[in-house]
Amino acid sequence: MASITTGVLRMSRKVHDRSALSLGNRARPRRLTVALIALLVLVGCRSAQVHVPELTASLTVEPTAAAAPTAFPTETVALTAASSPLPSPTATATVEPPPTPTPTPTHPLMIEVMREVSYPGSDLVIEETLSPGSNYDRYIVSYLSEGLKINALLTIPRGEKPVTGWPVVIFNHGYIPPEQYRTTERYVAYVDGFARSGYMVLRSDYRGHAFSEGEPSNAYGTPDYTVDVLNGLAAVKQHPDADPARIGMWGHSMGGTITLRAMVVSTDIRAGVIWAGVTAPYPELVERWRRRDAERPTPTPGAGLTARRWVEALGAFGTPEENPAFWDAIDPFSYLGEISGPVQSHHGTADTSVPVEYSEILHARLQAAGQVSEVFTYPNDNHNISGNFGLAMQRSIAFFDLYVKGRPGE
Repeated sequence: MASITTGVLRMSRKVHDRSALSLGNRARPRRLTVALIALLVLVGCRSAQVHVPELTASLTVEPTAAAAPTAFPTETVALTAASSPLPSPTATATVEPPPTPTPTPTHPLMIEVMREVSYPGSDLVIEETLSPGSNYDRYIVSYLSEGLKINALLTIPRGEKPVTGWPVVIFNHGYIPPEQYRTTERYVAYVDGFARSGYMVLRSDYRGHAFSEGEPSNAYGTPDYTVDVLNGLAAVKQHPDADPARIGMWGHSMGGTITLRAMVVSTDIRAGVIWAGVTAPYPELVERWRRRDAERPTPTPGAGLTARRWVEALGAFGTPEENPAFWDAIDPFSYLGEISGPVQSHHGTADTSVPVEYSEILHARLQAAGQVSEVFTYPNDNHNISGNFGLAMQRSIAFFDLYVKGRPGE
């Protein structure tokens, strides 16, 4: 179009020059000029009509020099935007969302899970009044735990009650075959030692023991016994003679496991004392029972069978080596930094039921976690610390006097 326009302009100049020579004829140059201008407009319009389809075609074919985008930048952008293909609705609909991550399986034995559970207990109901002790009264009482009626031995000191109520010791007995267990038998001297020292004592008959409802289980593969103890703690806190702010917990053997678990679940326990406790990290406990099963491949009904079953049940989550996260989540040792109070451990070096190293391991781990801990070992003494019973009891009472009563000798 530029070449055509240039030619027309040249013709216009020549005509104009010639017309300037003919001064007598002034109408002719005007007519020629008008005609040339009309021709110029006509050529420009035709050139514009030809150029538009070239711009449109440039979307699909190689553009020519005459259709370069610089000639009509505004129109080029508009045409390009208008002709851009829209996303296909069908293609968008076929895109699937990412899969929802599978939640981590939980287990009722997990410490965090147990912390979320409510342990309301109930009123303590006197089922039977027993013969009194030297300076305290004794009762068989009952309370509720997960809808089960749980029996317990309760002692209440005689004499003038402190303004805030009597301090309390929650007493967790060790393993006794449930069918042989009796509320008023075993641990008589142990309970008496605390009761005579001015403590209310509550010793629960775990579910399935004596006349407590429910099925017996164990303290390692289920939280059942710890749940019964925590509901017992809640029940005694509601008793009018108890001081709910001064509660300690004592445990022997399996009861040591329950005590340790309860102290990382509840914040109500001011101090714990453990005798010959099964207090070792789960990997050690599992390995110990594996060795026991290898030595006794056909266990008789009772403790051995129960122990084997809890290992097998938890084995569904993998071994501690295969699934350490799960085993850490159920292990009180993972939460020693959050334990509710100081711990004192006692163990006989000749204990053939529970290795003395378990109390030493607990003591070392508590110290490493920055907690208050004491450990006493008794050379050549047995699982019940029979040879040093008086000394171990004296130390236990002094520990509770310091950390539960609040003032030594109160």
